[in-house]
Amino acid sequence: MKTIIIDDERLARSELRRLLEPFKELEIVAEAVNVDDAVEKISKFEPELIFLDIQMPGKSGFDLLEILDKVPKVIFTTAYDEYALKAFEYNALDYLLKPIEPKRLEESVRKLIEGSRRVIQTSSEIKKILTSDDQVFVKDGEKCWFVKLEKIRLFESEGNYVRLFFDEHKPLILRTLNYLDERLDQKTFFRANRKHIINLKWVESIEPWLNGGLLVKLKGGQKVEVSRRQSVKFKEMLSL
Repeated sequence: MKTIIIDDERLARSELRRLLEPFKELEIVAEAVNVDDAVEKISKFEPELIFLDIQMPGKSGFDLLEILDKVPKVIFTTAYDEYALKAFEYNALDYLLKPIEPKRLEESVRKLIEGSRRVIQTSSEIKKILTSDDQVFVKDGEKCWFVKLEKIRLFESEGNYVRLFFDEHKPLILRTLNYLDERLDQKTFFRANRKHIINLKWVESIEPWLNGGLLVKLKGGQKVEVSRRQSVKFKEMLSL
């Protein structure tokens, strides 16, 4: 599991790296000293896990999570306990107080590793990539649909739920956008930003937007901003 340690204190990074040495399942591929550095390293190495300090000069650890289009698994490491509630609003796996106790760290990492193994062993079907030709069952309250994925023009994140847009319907399902991003065929379904996945077959028009991003209009009428980082990939895919 590729891992990045993000902390502005060199001694804190070194100590955490030392404490993680017994866990051969984790491969520390990089360290980052602030949010801008972390964005660059996450883009380069695409880690599955980050150990993230909250209070850093300039932008905070929470600011980093707001910037990222796709968020890895997160274990917060901080000297302050007042951020714990907010941390779990970001679906953090754990919240470790400095100085980090080796036993507490071991509990956190073991839980993560065992959870990952269970997913691999018992949910191999999750690895199946869904294409636009696949039909899925959607249930929202008392209403149910069998809908072909090619008809879904937009997926919009609402916390731990995702709203689907197809025909005149807008059901809400109990899934995260990251989960869908891993399952959907990326040749058709594109992660435009932190909150949206769009169906490329429904794109009607594209125009330049703020900060080097793009504004995409879908045939269903919705307008979705493609973030600056994702715009580069978007242009490459569509050969703009």
